[in-house]
Amino acid sequence: MTEPVVHATFVIEKTYPHPLDKVFAAFSDPAFKSRWYARAPGAAGGDFDMDFRTGGHERMRYVMADDTPFPGAILATEGLYLDIVPEARIVTGSNMAMNGRVFSSSLLTFEFAAEGEATRVTATHQGAFFEHADGPAMREDGWRKLLERLGESLDA
Repeated sequence: MTEPVVHATFVIEKTYPHPLDKVFAAFSDPAFKSRWYARAPGAAGGDFDMDFRTGGHERMRYVMADDTPFPGAILATEGLYLDIVPEARIVTGSNMAMNGRVFSSSLLTFEFAAEGEATRVTATHQGAFFEHADGPAMREDGWRKLLERLGESLDA
């Protein structure tokens, strides 16, 4: 039986003590982005590929490790870059699936603003969560952790 779709929006703002061009590069450069985004804790190997241009794609796939709630499960995200304004905005649409079954769809908007020598990133996530989804609270927690890892990567 199909359950009702859960719709949710959340916004996370983070300020990083780094210049705008460096922070934007953390999202636009595949090698840089893979350091903070594609190396998920609890992953046992995986793939990450991105073509950073409007109309380009972003794909990530990994196997959940034995110490996770879903050992051996294949988690995959496939997205499309809908809009890019260099050093100002990135908009993506994506689906997340486990073992080939899509459980959520998201529209993500990242806005970048220089604040002196620092950069403020505003991340807006609009999601539709289907049966067996992680749900809005877990997704927000996941993005908060990812943006913390972004900060660690910028500091490295």
